[in-house]
Amino acid sequence: MKSLLFAFASLFLAATAQAQWQSTTYALKSGWNSIYLHGDATHATPDALFAASPEVLEVWRWNPNPTQVGFTTTPLLPSNGTPEWSKWVRGGPAGSLIRLTGQSAYLVKCSGPASVAIPYRPLPPSNTWVRSGANFLGFPSSKATGNFPTFSNYFTTFSAAIAANAKIFKYVGGELGAGNPLQIFSPSVERVDRDQAYWFSSEVVGNFYAPVQISLSNSEGFAFGRRGSVITARVMNRTAAVMTLRIAPVASNSPPTGQELITAGVPLTRRTLDDQAAWVETPIAAAYDEVIAPNASVELSFGIDRSVMSGAADALYASLLRFTDSANTFDILLPATARQSTLAGLWIGEAVVTAVESKPLANAVKPTGSSFPLRYLIHVANDGTARVLSQVFMGPMAAAPHDFGLCLSEAGLKADAKSAARRIVATHMPLDLALGGTGSFALPWPAKPDPDGEGPLLATPAFDGKLSFTIATPFDDPTNPFVHQYHPDHDNKSGATALVAGQESYSVTRQVSFTFAAAPPAGGSATGWGSSVIGGTYDEVVSGLHKQSVALTGSFELRRASELGALNP
Repeated sequence: MKSLLFAFASLFLAATAQAQWQSTTYALKSGWNSIYLHGDATHATPDALFAASPEVLEVWRWNPNPTQVGFTTTPLLPSNGTPEWSKWVRGGPAGSLIRLTGQSAYLVKCSGPASVAIPYRPLPPSNTWVRSGANFLGFPSSKATGNFPTFSNYFTTFSAAIAANAKIFKYVGGELGAGNPLQIFSPSVERVDRDQAYWFSSEVVGNFYAPVQISLSNSEGFAFGRRGSVITARVMNRTAAVMTLRIAPVASNSPPTGQELITAGVPLTRRTLDDQAAWVETPIAAAYDEVIAPNASVELSFGIDRSVMSGAADALYASLLRFTDSANTFDILLPATARQSTLAGLWIGEAVVTAVESKPLANAVKPTGSSFPLRYLIHVANDGTARVLSQVFMGPMAAAPHDFGLCLSEAGLKADAKSAARRIVATHMPLDLALGGTGSFALPWPAKPDPDGEGPLLATPAFDGKLSFTIATPFDDPTNPFVHQYHPDHDNKSGATALVAGQESYSVTRQVSFTFAAAPPAGGSATGWGSSVIGGTYDEVVSGLHKQSVALTGSFELRRASELGALNP
């Protein structure tokens, strides 16, 4: 069953655009400068980004591709209109550069010195070195010691880029000519400025951007969306020395005007295995270290504790994780985002009965000899209305445009696409049931301090975290346990041609309640809790099977199989 849920869950993972913010101030000289943008600044046009810096006259972005224009002596500006360059000119006609994309190198022409601050959304680092022609690249170097590392130090593990037959150029301001860009002749002295871009005329290919390589399971960074729970990072130490990697949480800057507000930082967790090979979730509240052997890789696992997220539905959470090394060579910011999940969709799981009321023992609740599972299907509509179902179909819908959806009967499926559909059933329920309940399908609202600073913690009573259903099975229902053609009592002793209520068959009523827990049970994982996993205490009172009602209790856990709040008839 779990494999089925995870298969469907992958169809509904929602991507989240990067939304955490940083800002870099570039000190520009008169003439031509080069800058490297480590994040995405497409939230505003160049006219808006440089409105407060009239000294900025032109901006050119290099577009790397295998057929870029090369250079012989110096990488002078290619001719206007070549596909390798996109251009913006202040006050000029609309150019090909309409937004500033991230992890890109730019040329900036100024009429005089300027200090330009560019807000951006950090992106995971990336570089593509192409063998033909030149490479115009920047690097996430560190200035932790007050200065950037030298080229020789930074490129120790990618020495071909600075070999004797290679050439490196930097822009120093002024008009283009023999002195700008200027060739770098002393890699052991020249330092790698993270805010600049450099030309490399070296015959190499690769993806080098730092002495470390970080490969994420999500290419956008730690983007958890509304229901993501785990993201892994494979970190490779490219050096021949032991690397002490420091990982630290970083708060986002305030968003620029007109951008979505950030509710809080993402409550990231560090996931490690204990001695019993069980995952342990530790909140990342401060910096910690990971030691990586020379030329080795480690796989790091990160989760999210959604139980501490109390924002409105779809509220944005954003922050960053900073990766640095003890040698102070690189400083990499990785974005982290998440959305406050709504609980709309289809939830599938089990209630496990572990204790039963004993009538011979004065109604004492006694543990059962073994647990008894009961499958439950609960659908939550977009408005929060919850219904318990006896069956549900998932697949292409019969109605155009035949999107993937949920329905209560096979007739709702597209006739020629039923092989792509699934039917899920709760066999202990009456047939064709879609029953509404009372209460709310919600986690208990997190307790908050008394605003006066006195008294106990307060909670919002609107979300009591309890949902109840009354499941009735009439005396003549085919699923009623008394209605069985092989039972010796069913000889129609009532004298009627049909069953009579209270004679040979009795109506059975089940009062079931789900009390949701704000946090996972002891020993459980916080990863995904409240977004893709929810659970708590299960209670049931059965009437009609015995002359007295019988109470059952246990626990339940539901996993979200779909985020679709619409349930077709």
